[in-house]
Amino acid sequence: MTTHTSAAPQSASHPRGVNRGRGLRAVPFLVPATLLYVYFLAYPMIDSVRLSFFEWSGFRTEEPVWVGLQNYVRLFTSDPVFWTAAKNSIIWVALSLALPVTLGLVIALGLNRAMLGRNTMRAVIYLPAVFAPITVAAMWRWIYNPTLGALNQFLTAIGLESWTQQWLGDPTFALYSVFAASVWTGVGFTMVLFLAGLQQVPPELVDAARVDGAGRWQVFRNVTVPALRPTTAVVVILTIINSLKVFDLVVGMTGGGPAQSTQVLALWSYTQSFANHTFGLGGATATVLLVMSLALVVPYLVWALRGDDR
Repeated sequence: MTTHTSAAPQSASHPRGVNRGRGLRAVPFLVPATLLYVYFLAYPMIDSVRLSFFEWSGFRTEEPVWVGLQNYVRLFTSDPVFWTAAKNSIIWVALSLALPVTLGLVIALGLNRAMLGRNTMRAVIYLPAVFAPITVAAMWRWIYNPTLGALNQFLTAIGLESWTQQWLGDPTFALYSVFAASVWTGVGFTMVLFLAGLQQVPPELVDAARVDGAGRWQVFRNVTVPALRPTTAVVVILTIINSLKVFDLVVGMTGGGPAQSTQVLALWSYTQSFANHTFGLGGATATVLLVMSLALVVPYLVWALRGDDR
């Protein structure tokens, strides 16, 4: 009896010791990645917030001058472009949550069924997501070309010549024209995420619902949607973050024009810092962008996690 009782604590503590040893062995592999993350991501983010309280041209010959909240005051009261950029960024987020997310879900639902050429269709739809954004921008600039572009030529060929536009030259259409290119390149990635989520929907629940007489819409609403909740949370969060930091497409297609009609916060922060040499205002704009991201993502993430807990 004595031998048995003394061996039991040792066997119970053995897995705990093994796990602790594995954790210690993992530390050397985590340190390089952590250092790279801190140096290339965390430090620039913190330094950008710090610079937002200084006035600095970016040249080493000049020392940053502390101005406190003056950059934020200038940004909100006298910057003629900031509010346009903020409005465009919010519009971009709203459209991204409405169109690519919805299209990605619909396409995923369609391509989740057994059909001829399903894998080929998946690959074709996902293909634009692997292109570099600047390449996508060059392609769509040719599509929107007012004289030689495919879009205006197509409209002319089908008798809708009156619909032809200066798609990137008209402030009314420019932002939405750039956004169309974003939908083309982003819907495939959203589709892949939803396809992965649909693989986690328990088939027995779907079969049980159909046996109970549930129609397609009832199965989708009561079985598929709850099962897709974690995937939807990931999709929404990534969509918000990617929408707020959109940069390459706008630079490649319009550069923020015409008349700042396609200006967004990420591009305006870059322009203030590296073109206007006002790193303080650029840092303030980047900080506002960071706060907007956290204000949109954190409440949604908390809500999604609470839903999972229930």
